[in-house]
Amino acid sequence: MAEIGQKGGVSRPEHTLIYDGACRLCVTAKAGLEKLGGAPTVRFIPYQSEEAACLLGADYRPGRPDVAFLVEQDGRISRGLDAFLPLLPGLRGGRFWLALLKVPLARPMAWLVYRVVARYRYQLFGRVPSQGSSKDI
Repeated sequence: MAEIGQKGGVSRPEHTLIYDGACRLCVTAKAGLEKLGGAPTVRFIPYQSEEAACLLGADYRPGRPDVAFLVEQDGRISRGLDAFLPLLPGLRGGRFWLALLKVPLARPMAWLVYRVVARYRYQLFGRVPSQGSSKDI
């Protein structure tokens, strides 16, 4: 799978971002994050894979995910907007967005926007055609 910020050799990623591989917005955002690179090591895995089901364990539900997930090296799982916050410092302008989220009401508003976009992402941005991999769940 794709990794950001890896410096030669094989290493375990700091973060594993599990995204909706059927969502055009999610796949486009993943491609943008890969292109930007960044400080933390990030591995991207589509939710529709067996590996995502294994990593999420009891948090995995068949079908489309409601949110993105970030799995830390120690197994901690962040969901939704919180899945992206650890990635921000490594991205251009990320520290600005983290500072902005400390303003009162900014974080609840960001969560609300995330939830609305997540809920209607297929209607707003469309689906990515299935590649028909036999490893998909």
